[in-house]
Amino acid sequence: MSYTAPVKDLMFCIEHLAGIAEVAKLPGFEDAGLDTAQAVLDECARFNEGVVAPLNQPGDVNPSSWKAGEVTTTPGFKEAYRQFAEGGWQGLQHPVEFGGQGLPKTIGAACVEMLNSANLSFALCPLLSDGAIEALLTAGSDKLKATYLEKLVSGEWTGTMNLTEPQAGSDLALVRTRAEPQPDGSYKVFGTKIFITYGEHDMADNIVHLVLARVAGAPEGVKGISLFVVPKFLVNADGSPGARNDVQCVSIEHKMGIKASPTAVLQYGDKGGAVGYLVGEENRGLEYMFIMMNAARYAVGVQGIAVAERAYQKAVQYAKDRVQSRPVDGSLPGSAPIIHHPDVRRMLMTMRAYTEGCRAMASVAAAAYDASHHHTDAEARRQNQAFYEFLVPLVKGYSTEMSLEVTSLGVQVHGGMGFIEETGAAQYYRDAKILTIYEGTTAIQANDLVGRKTARDGGQVAKAIATQVEATEAELAASGSADAKAVARRLATARAAFVDVVDFVAGQTKANPNAVFAGSVPYLMLAGNLVAGWQMARALLAAQALAGQGTDTAFMKNKIATARFYADHILTRASGLRDAIVEGADSVTALAPEAF
Repeated sequence: MSYTAPVKDLMFCIEHLAGIAEVAKLPGFEDAGLDTAQAVLDECARFNEGVVAPLNQPGDVNPSSWKAGEVTTTPGFKEAYRQFAEGGWQGLQHPVEFGGQGLPKTIGAACVEMLNSANLSFALCPLLSDGAIEALLTAGSDKLKATYLEKLVSGEWTGTMNLTEPQAGSDLALVRTRAEPQPDGSYKVFGTKIFITYGEHDMADNIVHLVLARVAGAPEGVKGISLFVVPKFLVNADGSPGARNDVQCVSIEHKMGIKASPTAVLQYGDKGGAVGYLVGEENRGLEYMFIMMNAARYAVGVQGIAVAERAYQKAVQYAKDRVQSRPVDGSLPGSAPIIHHPDVRRMLMTMRAYTEGCRAMASVAAAAYDASHHHTDAEARRQNQAFYEFLVPLVKGYSTEMSLEVTSLGVQVHGGMGFIEETGAAQYYRDAKILTIYEGTTAIQANDLVGRKTARDGGQVAKAIATQVEATEAELAASGSADAKAVARRLATARAAFVDVVDFVAGQTKANPNAVFAGSVPYLMLAGNLVAGWQMARALLAAQALAGQGTDTAFMKNKIATARFYADHILTRASGLRDAIVEGADSVTALAPEAF
């Protein structure tokens, strides 16, 4: 099936929810207004629809392969990546100083969504490079920046994150990879890393691995971890790739989904030690790696939105083509396309509303990120930073969990044909599953939301968001339309449920941690649901105003209908989540471990 980029909806979010006009007032973004956004998104859509999307299903059936330490990617990937790099897409959001285009995240996030909708496996390579770039920009020495950043930003080289080891998954305190200082200031790195996305491939001239390791004598636990650049090829004085470093790909994984993306096991130091270079200071590696991880967590949330959009498009096409059964209301004399059946419409509307709600949330988060880094006022930067950091676990956790429901519904719309691989619906379902796992499982995102984002400040940021939601409710009630008033009621109920849970979390995390963390994921789902629903309510207000002006009335009517559906069918889940969190903790831990 072909992919059509949802440029109109992306632009609606960028203009009316994220506020690109305000973003363009920030220093450095003066040329990144609405016209620039439209031009970039149009070009991005053409590239992804024409070049990247056609490789999606071929990558699933003919994935990357490993032989004698070398990985060959799916036919067509290497050529598509060359076009991606030559088009400047890797450097879209990165500094002009290193060859990037310096555009705001508000625009870049929309492009990231399109790339991932087109081909999730392909998009993982630039996603990891983005993380490596961010880490080097933040903590890299001038020499490391000069050696690696321009090549990474151009896409000529790619980057990876090396955290996980056979015995150390999410608990990075268990990392055993070691780094030995050398007289010339470099280090020799020894160890094994697993689950390294694009840890080996044939699409670029060099791969820049960012590796967590311990220096001898470092403190135990996470306080003794350092971060190193370990390139696949050492770099010559003229900047060209030189001798092969002592890092080898010993295998790649055979996965449930994202099959075209090579997930490598990397062995460092079997031939005397891989040459590595310290990033920043010793024992601060986890701090630097979190820079990569936070960038990646937001991007993975966008991946969830992206695969949901692709599954939705495919389900709609099938529902319009598949003829089966008479409509229950007798509106047609014989069998009809299944899109006429109410339950199919319910599934399609659920898919659509979830996707648009999470897209709106991610777009608003991106604008907050831009303001947090570029606003001239320190207090505005602080407030936007707090808002963005609160939203990151929601974008990552809620959007990826949402993608599982949406891609599952996509299979369901297809019926038995959805269970057949040739139709392609199952690929989206299989691909989506990893999104709730990597870069921190949903529970890890929820723990972050509870501990760092809610309990630590007594729920202040969360309640400030609730105050903004309440202001939107007032706007809805004042607008006068039946749809707006109905959404206002749903939003108020969900907000009240959210505030109850915030009070519970802030008040009980220290006193009764098991009770709070038993409901941590439901809390994340409630918070994500509320924020996405809030953005859909804002979208309804904008759409009403634009429709009243005669602007693209068909699109605006559809937006209003989708926002109303979200409020009626998704936002209404908030109260049940509140009850499960606040009143249901005891039943989570009622059974003793031996009873299972």
